[in-house]
Amino acid sequence: MGSSRVITLYHGSEHIVREPKLGLGKPYNDYGRGFYCTRELDMACEWACKQGGSGFANRYELDCSDLLVLDLNDGTHTVLHWIALLLANRTFSLSSAIAEQSRAFILDQFLIDTSEFDLIVGYRADDSYFSFAEAFVENSLPIRRLEEALRLGDLGEQVVLVSEAAFDRIRFIDAQPADAATFYPRFKQRDIAARNAYRSEVRSAPDLENDVFVLDLMRKAGGR
Repeated sequence: MGSSRVITLYHGSEHIVREPKLGLGKPYNDYGRGFYCTRELDMACEWACKQGGSGFANRYELDCSDLLVLDLNDGTHTVLHWIALLLANRTFSLSSAIAEQSRAFILDQFLIDTSEFDLIVGYRADDSYFSFAEAFVENSLPIRRLEEALRLGDLGEQVVLVSEAAFDRIRFIDAQPADAATFYPRFKQRDIAARNAYRSEVRSAPDLENDVFVLDLMRKAGGR
């Protein structure tokens, strides 16, 4: 998303959203409060029907000229930066002292200040991806297998508008109906496929000699 570039975005919703507004939306989404979009029409249709009812894939054009973009998948960030943002914004069910210590460690070491950015690009933490992140924080999933789980899944990349400058540059084009009879089963199947890939390809016995768990990262940072 370089400067002087107009891109097409889609927002799946139960409603037609002609005027996205800054400050609306749930504060406990993956990257906090913002306007969550995708560059894939089919994905937006699935998201529009995720509650089981029909909805709309709203289409927009966004002028990215001079907007500051935090792209978590650009190769300069790690999966730990993604998890840190989830920990800062989503509610995790942490059931152990290690998990609580892990949360504090990841937030301290890897949380990115997003206040200077206009757009955030990254994975969408649907139920399956969120469960992978929880398993890592609980020290039951090594980082290598977490990264594999995210690659094997196909839950899509989201583009999130988080600043006034970004909202000033988005323009509504039209809205395409999304039929629940078609897209709700696809939404469910995508999540099932991600979980199946996780179970069959990732959740095998860890290589305890070479795999790195969050507890290993904490010990290394502490000099132990």
